[in-house]
Amino acid sequence: MKIYTGRGDDGTAGLLSGERVPKSHERIDAFGTVDELSSALGVLRAGLTGDDPETGNQLRRIQSDLMKVGAWLAAWRDAPVLEKLAGITDEDIRFLEASIDSLEEFLPALKGFLLTGGHPSAAWAHFARSICRRAERKVVGLSVELKVGRPVKQIKPVIVYLNRLSDYLFVLGRYCNHLAKVPDDIWKA
Repeated sequence: MKIYTGRGDDGTAGLLSGERVPKSHERIDAFGTVDELSSALGVLRAGLTGDDPETGNQLRRIQSDLMKVGAWLAAWRDAPVLEKLAGITDEDIRFLEASIDSLEEFLPALKGFLLTGGHPSAAWAHFARSICRRAERKVVGLSVELKVGRPVKQIKPVIVYLNRLSDYLFVLGRYCNHLAKVPDDIWKA
């Protein structure tokens, strides 16, 4: 199978249901942003320092979850492929919450707003967090406008997951700086 097909040369992209929509379509924008987030997490994972395989494992699982989110967003309305797609579950959300709790055990209490940066891995975590927030806004926009073609209850776990993921990435940024012995850079108004 060749990577190039030429089907998108007309400015359209295929959904998992087989339909084609303009590449500027809000659904393409939403799952494209999720893909961008996963790519940023890949860069972050590649740049992790220290002997901390658990964080790499967490990020790999999150990337896998984001593939589920992207596939779900790429299916249209009641496409038969939806029956085969795994969605985000309460277990996925609990995984993020447990991961946040485990990272926070190593961190001092936060005493103000952060200026992001520090170690490159921390900077990438915060950059990924901002992409995650954009992905969340795109998905919420789809759900508010009822453009997803599914009941809100089915998209709700995706919204909760992305919200919790941005919290995880914030804490992960602090944790990466902690591992690199870089103190929090507190904003002074």
